[in-house]
Amino acid sequence: MRLARIPVSAVLILLGLILQVSVFGRLQLPGATPDILLLVVIGLAMVYGPKGGCVVGFAAGLLADLAPPSDHAIGRYALVLCLMGYAAGLLRPDHGRQRSVSGALLVVAVAAVASTLLYAIVGALVGDTAARHVGLGGLVISALLYDLLLAPFVVPLVMLLGRRFGRGPAAAASDDDEGGPGLGTLARYRTTRDVSSGPSYKKRRGPGFARRP
Repeated sequence: MRLARIPVSAVLILLGLILQVSVFGRLQLPGATPDILLLVVIGLAMVYGPKGGCVVGFAAGLLADLAPPSDHAIGRYALVLCLMGYAAGLLRPDHGRQRSVSGALLVVAVAAVASTLLYAIVGALVGDTAARHVGLGGLVISALLYDLLLAPFVVPLVMLLGRRFGRGPAAAASDDDEGGPGLGTLARYRTTRDVSSGPSYKKRRGPGFARRP
């Protein structure tokens, strides 16, 4: 992930964590808590691609694991958001362009359900049975509802900020390492070579530049 993406990602993750812990976590809503961090990770992943989404998801999840009033095993939420960021990055539009509203909502819906189930599965593996008392079905439905309601306000804004402030000066000239076509440099090289070897170029070289045997 480019160094230019670290500041904007860090700011968005911190803002998402503050909102999730200080605002939505205190509303005492039925079922799950609205997952702002998940929406931030999805928005950045659909701009940065799978590798960037994986890194951003792991950092956001680990920060949430360490932030009070966290009461679960450290690394549990980091694993979940890491996988969600990678998966959302695989579904990003070409060159990080804005995805349609229906497409973005579909990604959020799948991620909300998958992250809730995965979080419960990992918790069961480490001995955390809190989901059994609350009811896994209620958690999945409430998480899906809350995240879909917040997604139209959070995900497009995160994608806009990620595109505007998270790209280095050379980003527009190349498909980066985040799963782009990977043939841009080769194509430019071949185009330059074909042009330079054309008839007009040979005329400018003159007889003094004949190829040596």
